[in-house]
Amino acid sequence: MLTTAMNIVVTLALLLFLLPVMILVAVAVYAQDGGPILFAHRRIGWNGRVFHCLKFRSMAVDAEQRLANLLAVDPAARAEWALDHKLRRDPRVTPLGVFLRKSSLDELPQLFNVLRGDMSLVGPRPPLAEEVALYAADDSRRMLVKPGMTGLWQVSGRSDLSWDESVRLDLRYVDNWSMTLDLLILWKTVRAVAYGAGAY
Repeated sequence: MLTTAMNIVVTLALLLFLLPVMILVAVAVYAQDGGPILFAHRRIGWNGRVFHCLKFRSMAVDAEQRLANLLAVDPAARAEWALDHKLRRDPRVTPLGVFLRKSSLDELPQLFNVLRGDMSLVGPRPPLAEEVALYAADDSRRMLVKPGMTGLWQVSGRSDLSWDESVRLDLRYVDNWSMTLDLLILWKTVRAVAYGAGAY
């Protein structure tokens, strides 16, 4: 992962540049239904530390009820959900949320996670507690470094990857970290975000 100083300098520069965009997104999220602007998801970070990963809310306020209703009546959706808790056509995601996810604008609040020291700009994907509970012994090496806003898995397919593939890429990152690799990932992230491939 990038050094602490580089994380702070680059993040502050990005916040200054992206602040008008973030304000517009915040207004749009609130305007769609009057619900919360941010979503704070409990994640596991460096050395098993729990933190709240920030995102612009991309789901409806009754998201969990929508998911439960779908899974109760749709066997195909239940099977897809059972694989890796993902749905290509997720009933919880709002129309605005589809755009935010496709463009990765929903993840901009994680810049504050970077400033707080919870995350790095580049690193492994921050896992859920229930995912950590299923880790094989070797998988826990993902938590030897800070999780990142972007990473090797994101520039290699994002949500199109299986769980095993994303873990394998995160471990490859941990084993082969270098400043050059981080800079390459940041460069590839720009292209991945521009094309929106694998984002849903």
